[in-house]
Amino acid sequence: MKKIEYDRSAMDWVSKYQVELNTVEQAIAEIRSGWRVFLATGCARPQSLVNELLVREDRLFDVELVQLFDPIDMSHEKRDMSEQFRFNTFMMTRASKEITERGVGRYTPIGLHEISSLFSTGKIPLDAALVQVSPPDQRGMCSLGISVDIVKSACENAGLVIAEINPAMPFTHGESQISIYDLDILVPVENHLLEVLPNSDSEIGRKIAGHLDGLIENGSTLQIGIGVWSELPLDFLYAKSDLGIHTEMLGNAIIDLIERGVVTGDRKSVDRGKVVASFCMGTRELYEYVHENPKIVFRPIESITEPTMLARQNKMVTINSAMEIDLTGQVCRDSVGFNFLSSMGERFPVGREVGRSDRGKSIFVLPSMDLQTGLSRIVTSLDAGSGIVTNRTEVQYVVTEYGSAYLHGKSIQERALALISIAHPDFRAELIQKAIDARYLQPEMEAVKGKLFVEPQGLRTTMAFDDGTHMRFRPIHPTDEPRMKELFYALSEGTIYYRFGKQMKKLPQKQLQDFVYIDHRHEVSIVGIVPQAYGDEIVALGCYYLDAKTNRAELALVVRDTWQNKGIGTFLAKHLAQLARRQGIRGFTAEIHFSNNAMRKVMYKLEGKMHESLNDYIASIVVDL
Repeated sequence: MKKIEYDRSAMDWVSKYQVELNTVEQAIAEIRSGWRVFLATGCARPQSLVNELLVREDRLFDVELVQLFDPIDMSHEKRDMSEQFRFNTFMMTRASKEITERGVGRYTPIGLHEISSLFSTGKIPLDAALVQVSPPDQRGMCSLGISVDIVKSACENAGLVIAEINPAMPFTHGESQISIYDLDILVPVENHLLEVLPNSDSEIGRKIAGHLDGLIENGSTLQIGIGVWSELPLDFLYAKSDLGIHTEMLGNAIIDLIERGVVTGDRKSVDRGKVVASFCMGTRELYEYVHENPKIVFRPIESITEPTMLARQNKMVTINSAMEIDLTGQVCRDSVGFNFLSSMGERFPVGREVGRSDRGKSIFVLPSMDLQTGLSRIVTSLDAGSGIVTNRTEVQYVVTEYGSAYLHGKSIQERALALISIAHPDFRAELIQKAIDARYLQPEMEAVKGKLFVEPQGLRTTMAFDDGTHMRFRPIHPTDEPRMKELFYALSEGTIYYRFGKQMKKLPQKQLQDFVYIDHRHEVSIVGIVPQAYGDEIVALGCYYLDAKTNRAELALVVRDTWQNKGIGTFLAKHLAQLARRQGIRGFTAEIHFSNNAMRKVMYKLEGKMHESLNDYIASIVVDL
C-alpha cells in the first residue's frame, strides 16, 4: 500500500479519513523486514496492531520494536522470536526484563527528556510508528489521549504512522492532538484500554508516606515518580492544600486529590491551575476522568522533564523511588549490579535544578530491605555494575519506613550516620562496622552499634500557633548530633544554667551521645523542629529518664531563647506526659532552681497530683500522672 500525499487545502479531512480506513491485517502488511517500528507507550499500546505484528513471524525478520516501556507480561509466550523481533526499551520493567533475558530485548539508558531528540536527529530513525488515538473531532483532530510522552515525537518523525482509531481513547487537553492528515493508515477498533490496578496498601508504604508528610509544604508542586504512584498510598496528601502537579505519569490517586481540593495548582509559578503530565496509567475510571477535562493537560515528556523547567516552579518537590543507596549518598535506580530493573529517568541533574527552585526538594524513597532477597537496600558500597542515577553531590532527602535523612551539604560521616539510622534495624550494627572499616566513621563509633533503636509509633505530634504556623515534634535521631550542638551554643547562660544546673562552656561528646542514642522507652527525647534550607533546626528538647525503682521519670525541658514564652515547653511536657502514661509510668519528677518560675509553671499545668519541697534553693517537684 503506497503512502498517499494529500493537499490539505484541496480536500476535507472526512474524505481523507474514509480513504485511509484499513483492516488490521492490511495495515500490518505494510511493515517490512529490517524496519525499526515504534510502539506507543504503556496503556496506550495499540493492542490489535501489536498482536497482529507479532504473529507475522513467517515473513518478518530483524524488526526492531522501540518503546518507552512495555506493560505487557509476555512470560507466557514461549515462542522463539529472536530472528523476527527485538525490543528496544528506554525503561526496564518486569515484562521488559523477561523479554531481555530471552534474548529478544535490549535496554537503552537515557534521560527521558532526551529521547525525542534521538528520533528528530535521526540517531534512532523510525520507519514506522504504531499508535492509538481517539476518533477525530469536527476539525479533524485526533487525540493521543493518555499517552503523549514520546509518542508525539515518534509520530512526527516516523516514515509511516499507523493508528488505531479507538472510541475508548480519551480526548485530552494540552499538546495531545494530532491532525488526521498526519496519520497515514487508520484502523478502526473498539478495544478496552489496558488497565493497571494500584498495588494493595502496605504497612511499609504507609510508614514511608508518614515520613513524606512532614517534607511537603502546602503550595508545593509535585513530580511523583512512576513507581511512587502505584506503590505508595498518597492519601497522606489529603491534609495538604493548593498542591500542584507537574509529573511524567498520573495514576488513579489524582482523582481524589483534585476532587477533595488538595490539588488546585493555584500556587504554581508555571501552568497555574493545571495538572500537567505526559501519560497516565490506571483504570477505566481514570481514563474517563481525564477525558475532555480542562484541568488536566498532557505534554511531550521532554517539556515535562527538562531540568530547567523544574527549577522554574516554586516549591518544586520530586519524589522518586530508588533501588539502593550507599552510605556516601550515591543513588542507584536502573540496576543493582549487572541486573537492570528500571530506568535512569531524570534524576541527574534534576537534584541540582530542583535545588534551585525556591524551597524545592528532591526526595528518594525506598524500603529499607529487599523483601525478596532479605538484603539491606542501604549499603556500604554499590555493587560493580550498579547504575548511579544521582551522584552524592546532588542527593538531598532519602526516606525509608524508618525515617528521613537529609544529606545535601553533609559530611561523609554525617551522611553515613543519617542513612544507617533509617536502615533496617537488622543491618544497622553491621553497617556501622563496615562504615568504620571504610573510614567513613571514627573507630569510637563502635560503642554505639547497639544503640540505634527503632522509633516507636505515636511519638510524633504538631503544635499550631495562633498565627497559623506549625511546629513539628519528633523523637531525637542520632543524626541530630550536630543540630544539638547548634541548640546548645544558641542558648543563653541563664537557660543553660536552668537546664543543666551549672554553667557550661561546651557540651561534652559523651553527654551529647547520651542525648541522641536512646531507646525511646525507658528514655524518651522529643525535639521541636522548624524546617530550614539545610534540614531540621531544633528549637526545643524535652526528655524523661525512667527510674525503674520508683517507676517515676525525671523530666527535663529546654527551649531556645528566641522561641520562649510561646507555650512550647508546656505543650512538650504534656506530650511527654501522654507518652509516659502509655508506658505505665507512675509520674514525673524534676529538680529545678527555685527561681526557675517557667519550669515550675509547666509542672503545675500537668494533670495529676503534685508535691513540691525546697532544699538549698532547689525545688523538688513530683507529679503523679
